[in-house]
Amino acid sequence: MATTIYKPRLKEKYKAEVIPALQKQFQYTSSMQVPKLEKICINQGVGDAVSDKKLIESAVKEMTTITGQKAVPTHSTKDISNFKLRKGVAVGVRVTLRGDKMYEFLDRLIASALPRIRDFKGINDKGFDGRGNFTFGVTEQIIFPEIDIDKVSKISGMDITFVTSANTDKEAQALLTEFGIPFKRKEK
Repeated sequence: MATTIYKPRLKEKYKAEVIPALQKQFQYTSSMQVPKLEKICINQGVGDAVSDKKLIESAVKEMTTITGQKAVPTHSTKDISNFKLRKGVAVGVRVTLRGDKMYEFLDRLIASALPRIRDFKGINDKGFDGRGNFTFGVTEQIIFPEIDIDKVSKISGMDITFVTSANTDKEAQALLTEFGIPFKRKEK
């Protein structure tokens, strides 16, 4: 009895559909020139955690549930007296996804989380950094179906960064569009 090894849907889509489409669009001579998604970094700032330590613990738990990978707290690097902040205090949570978990998260983001955003008209394409990386913000963590709304202590947003091997923003946007990320349409 042969067992089938599970492969993420978007990983298969990349090999079967995205590579040929981008090769045709940008006239790459080799499939190795086609940009690929290297990692997805998710970052959530928890500013109120300076006074309430339990907020970091719940943020770590929520981020771990959303991504399927253990989240780690981020710590402040210096003292800022105006914010009552001390060096080394946990002020956020972050996760870096690579490989199969990255494709799984991207699939869930596109298929189930983004459509749950109220009045969603597409993602703004102004988040490119000039080197082929794209960052956008999500205002509520409750758009992810893994989060139980009744157990959420505080609604907070997060930044999601797609790091690609693309050389230009145009190539990166074409790559992310082929994966199915819904960018806002340009009005003419």
